[in-house]
Amino acid sequence: MSIKLSLGPVLYYWSKEKLLAFYDEVISSPVDIVYVGETICSRRRLMRANDWLELAQRLSDAGKEVVLSTMALIEAGSELSAARRICEQKDFLVEANDMGAVQMRSGNGQFVAGHSVNIYNHHTLDLLAGLGMKRWVMPVELSRDALKDILEQKTQPVETEVFAFGRLPLAYSARCYTARAHDLPKDDCEFRCLDYEDGLLLKTREDEKFLTINGIQTQSSSVFNMIADLDNVKDMGVDVLRISPQSRHTPQVIQYFSDAVKGECSAADAQHSINKLIPTDACDGYWYGKPGMDLTTGDAA
Repeated sequence: MSIKLSLGPVLYYWSKEKLLAFYDEVISSPVDIVYVGETICSRRRLMRANDWLELAQRLSDAGKEVVLSTMALIEAGSELSAARRICEQKDFLVEANDMGAVQMRSGNGQFVAGHSVNIYNHHTLDLLAGLGMKRWVMPVELSRDALKDILEQKTQPVETEVFAFGRLPLAYSARCYTARAHDLPKDDCEFRCLDYEDGLLLKTREDEKFLTINGIQTQSSSVFNMIADLDNVKDMGVDVLRISPQSRHTPQVIQYFSDAVKGECSAADAQHSINKLIPTDACDGYWYGKPGMDLTTGDAA
C-alpha cells in the first residue's frame, strides 16, 4: 500500500483571506489528508469554529480526508469547551494534541494522537489504541531506529504518521514569546503573530540562527526535510508522511513529495528541489539519532 501524504494544521497566524486562498490551492494538490484548526493560541480568532467546520466540509467534498485538530496547550475554560466541541462531533476524525483531548474523544470516535502526545514506546501505543486511536504521529525528536523498534513491538493495528517536512515543533509554554519580544503582555499582544508568517527567527549573540518563536510555541530555526530516506521509511511500514505548511511554496513541496512517493523522481532529487524552496537552511538530525539541527544527507541548496 502506497504511503499517503498529509498536510498538518497551519501553525502560524495568517489572515483569513490568506488562509482560505491557501486551502483553495490545497484542494487541487495531491495531498491525501488535511488537518485543520487552531492548535497554538485561542486568541487567533480570525477563523471562528464555524469557519473551520465549513472549510473542513469543503475539503471533504473535494475528496480529502479531513481531521480537526485540537489545541496543544489548554489553559482556560473557553479552550476546554472548544476542544470538547471538536471531540464530541461525529463528522470528522479528530487530532488530539493533549491527553485531555484523548480522554474527551475516547468513546466518541476514533482519533489521531498528535506529535505532542508523548508516545515513546509500544506500551503507550497499544494503550492509546485501546482507547480508539486510529493513527499516531511520532514525536519529532525520536529517531528512525526508535520508530523501528516501536513498530516491531506494537501489537495493535494502528497507522503511523511521521512529521516529514517543516519547522520542527519543539515546545509549548504558557508564556507568549512573540508578545514578550515586543514588550507586550500576552493578553494584549496586538496580534503581533500576524507580522510573522513563518514565525519569528531567534538568533544567538553570535548572530547564528537558533530557534523560531511562534506565539507560545518554540520551533526549530531550520526546516526539517527527511524525504531522502524515503526507501527506508517504506520498508518500516510508515503509513503517512506529514508536511507542515509554510507561507510560500507549500503546494510545490507537496508535489515533490508526491512525485518521490510515486517513483516519478528520486528521493535525492526531491530533497534537493525542496530545500531550494525553504525560507532558511535544512536539517534532518533527529531522524538519524543526531542533534536536531544537523543536516545528515544532501545539501541546503
